[in-house]
Amino acid sequence: MRYISTRGGINPITFKDAVMMGLASDGGLLLPQSYPAITGEQLESWRGLTYPELAFEVISRYVDDIPAADLKSLINRSYATFKHPDVTPLVKHNGVYILELFHGVTLAFKDVALQFLGNLFEYILAERNQVLNIIGATSGDTGSAAIHGVRGKKGISIFILHPHGKTSAVQAMQMTSVTDANVHNIALRGTFDDCQDIVKELFGDLEFKEKYSLGSVNSINWARVLAQVVYYFYAWLRVTDEIDVPVNFSVPTGNFGDIFAGYVAKRMGLPIDKLLLATNENNILTRFINASDYSLGAVVSTVSPSMDIQIASNFERYLFHLFAENPDRVKEAFVELKGHGRISCSAEEMALVRKDFCSVSVNQTDTLQEIRDFYAQTGYLLDPHTAVGVKAALDQLPPESARVCLATAHPAKFSETVEQSLGFQVPVPEPVQELYGKPTRCEIMDPDIAKVREFLVAHIG
Repeated sequence: MRYISTRGGINPITFKDAVMMGLASDGGLLLPQSYPAITGEQLESWRGLTYPELAFEVISRYVDDIPAADLKSLINRSYATFKHPDVTPLVKHNGVYILELFHGVTLAFKDVALQFLGNLFEYILAERNQVLNIIGATSGDTGSAAIHGVRGKKGISIFILHPHGKTSAVQAMQMTSVTDANVHNIALRGTFDDCQDIVKELFGDLEFKEKYSLGSVNSINWARVLAQVVYYFYAWLRVTDEIDVPVNFSVPTGNFGDIFAGYVAKRMGLPIDKLLLATNENNILTRFINASDYSLGAVVSTVSPSMDIQIASNFERYLFHLFAENPDRVKEAFVELKGHGRISCSAEEMALVRKDFCSVSVNQTDTLQEIRDFYAQTGYLLDPHTAVGVKAALDQLPPESARVCLATAHPAKFSETVEQSLGFQVPVPEPVQELYGKPTRCEIMDPDIAKVREFLVAHIG
């Protein structure tokens, strides 16, 4: 298995090199040259596997440069940190299945990928006798999950940029209360897109990237997307253990990484009927799918802050496939985006998009109402991002199908919003209680790449 760039400027590379490269050196995103096909017989043989066993079956098809025994060990160590024996359990309420992705160390779906990626980094660095300085941008959950995935690991330092005051209080504490010597938090007076732009610009400076051994934990890193593919297979197998109906997935989406993992699963042969892309008021992806309008707007602050994004990094991976894997067409699209603030697609291309995805935007009022309604009907607490996905599924997906909604975070991570909706205090799990009163460390600065660069150089070991 070899990996190529969406912009066509690199020779094919191995999986381990793809992990370490993160963002391709030509500015594109890395993808496998082909997707391994899973037959119906193989899929049936995976019924009854534990989550780590299934993860090995899926991930190993993309990895041929790590011995099987080592890969199994990395996977087992990664998911041993989860509090639930099923890792990503599936529960059914009010006619929808909730895929609980929040049983990891930071109570968010990002743990599923970043525990694995942290262990991968440590394994490869030890093998190559190298060091790595990780640079990442976060709208909330990626930062804390990445920090907890690599804190204290030998040969790794991590620098996380987040928008100051625009994450939940728990998200901020989960990042800034980790004061290990190899962890550095930078809060920028701006938006997530400002953070992401600076990270991309740093990686685009190849001399700086090489000199300071920069690596990525954002979903621009292919290993993160790959780890997320697993839970689509896991959920599909668990649902079809019970019933034989079409299976749909509703995915609350900001940066397109989580739903792209579902697209990969479908490309591999998983019989997903529909992938529903659910957005909040920052609905550029919904506008694109429903109205052929991929044009940039201002970021709107909402009660689902992890989705407050305009430029979805992982969308480039999908565009590569949409544009018949033509890297020149991809480059032209991003020249248009930079110059005119939009990406144009033909009618034929948009017809293909609508075969792959459907989409709906859920506003803040409806999100808060869904938290109230779902609790009243089931006694189950939804975080605001999951509420967006549940509302979208109930409104858009056929009730006779199996509607799987990805629960991306524990409600306690957004307790202010849940309490605003319900009028009572959300039970606080022990990992969140322990955050209060802890010392914190964070550098607050303007979204100025020169200042960020200066901070990095001063703190890189």
